[in-house]
Amino acid sequence: MYVVCNEHLNQAIDEFLEIYEQPPDVYELGKISFTDWSSPSTCDFCDVPPKYLVV
Repeated sequence: MYVVCNEHLNQAIDEFLEIYEQPPDVYELGKISFTDWSSPSTCDFCDVPPKYLVV
């Protein structure tokens, strides 16, 4: 699972494909919510606020 900004979306998808050998689901963080999870305040690859969840 990756939480990423616009700039690192492709990198997260590439890494997911390499590890799991299947395409991920990509969700826009502003359009989804979970009861037991809140998104981190920064991208997994930089200090920018995240926009996407890659799972």
